[in-house]
Amino acid sequence: MNESAADSPSSMQPEEFRRLGHRVVDWIADYRTRVSSLPVQTRTAPGDLLAALPTSPPEEPEGFEAVLHDLDALLVPALSHWQHPRFFAYFPSNGDLASVLGDFLSTGLGVLGLSWQSAPALTELEQRVTEWLAQMSGLSPAFRGVIQDTASTCTLLALLSARERSTNHGAATTGMQHGGPPLIVYTSTEAHSSVEKAALLAGFGRAHVRRIAVDAARALDPAALDLAIRADRAAGLRPCAIVATTGTTATTAMDPLTACARLAAEHAVWLHVDAAMAGSAMILPECRALWEGVEGADSLVVNPHKWLGAAFDCSVYYVRDEEHLVRVMSTNPSYLRTAVDGRVRNYRDWGIALGRRFRALKLWSLIRTHGVAALRARLRRDLANARWLATQITGTAPWRLLAPLQLQTLVVRHEPTGMSAEQLDRHTLAWLEQVHQSGQAWLTPTQLDGRWAVRISIGALATEHEHVADLWQLLQACVR
Repeated sequence: MNESAADSPSSMQPEEFRRLGHRVVDWIADYRTRVSSLPVQTRTAPGDLLAALPTSPPEEPEGFEAVLHDLDALLVPALSHWQHPRFFAYFPSNGDLASVLGDFLSTGLGVLGLSWQSAPALTELEQRVTEWLAQMSGLSPAFRGVIQDTASTCTLLALLSARERSTNHGAATTGMQHGGPPLIVYTSTEAHSSVEKAALLAGFGRAHVRRIAVDAARALDPAALDLAIRADRAAGLRPCAIVATTGTTATTAMDPLTACARLAAEHAVWLHVDAAMAGSAMILPECRALWEGVEGADSLVVNPHKWLGAAFDCSVYYVRDEEHLVRVMSTNPSYLRTAVDGRVRNYRDWGIALGRRFRALKLWSLIRTHGVAALRARLRRDLANARWLATQITGTAPWRLLAPLQLQTLVVRHEPTGMSAEQLDRHTLAWLEQVHQSGQAWLTPTQLDGRWAVRISIGALATEHEHVADLWQLLQACVR
């Protein structure tokens, strides 16, 4: 006789889930309350956690209590804390608790978006919430959105679509050996590494990625871009795609989208805009001039899990003509066909994965819970804190701001007189290491023109002016 699911020893029952679920929520709430008292960056050494973990799985049940025990005893000490108010590294990865609850609901429902019919609410909520985000950002209804995992995936989708449009869908029919001169991708020297990775995965090859020079503000130089495209055409090559960036990783530089769109139209190439982090700022009307010309893009990506507050992973890919995406990604096996396919959006045809999580719930929960006005207020708080710190740095020699402050990321260096370039590099990395050893803040290094500098990214949910002021005092102490 088969054992019923209700009696299965390998399945946690709803009442036990209820009891333990309360403990998990309490644990997360306590963690967020106490995280500011922890060192922002872990002190664990490579292999420490691995050595403490059992090498074999338990044969007998240990219960969820064992998981909670190890969470406190082993896992948290081996974490750096992205929700810490003195987290100034990489980019803000917010995980607002309203969004966390939405993600919890998504996981608890356990539905899969194989087709509209497999989870109608999953599809239609995603359609509506991506429309909301477009409205919040001032985008026209011409863009259609879909939630992916990361910007890296979105850039890959853009280059696959660009490749197929340029070859009249040659690779989708006869494969990559369909013939013709090589296709070329253009991006700036400051673009994210995911552009090169996407070009590699999409079959362009690294040799066919053109890194275009930047101007004094470290934004892509449209004159240099035009020259590169014309040179490739003259050489018999096929310009295929431009990847412009609104908010580069190192300095938050803003590529000139109007000029890029004009060149894309003139040369009949795809324009993709990477606005992964900075795209969140476009809910602020006063910031939209930074991506003026975005309506000329064929596709763009915005990551609500960077700075806006959504829990990772939640990357929204917008495309102007979804046919270029669907024709590449579409699969229609008999076991997924339904009678309503012609009247609905099947998101399995809008990305690489067949199965889709209910990611829209966490973005929906964030926006519904707080409202757009509160989200704008928080971003304005971060911008004000960044401007305050920039004023302190520019007014205190020999500190120097190395790039224009566009949003909430500062690139700084302390430059005592009389140091050679090599000495200055060592000095920069030394005071950065002192910051990290203090446990009081986490920053990230970057290189500009081959020399080390330090990025300060402001925007964690809990970061207030007092934390930025404390950081400024810490920086000055660490260079003494």
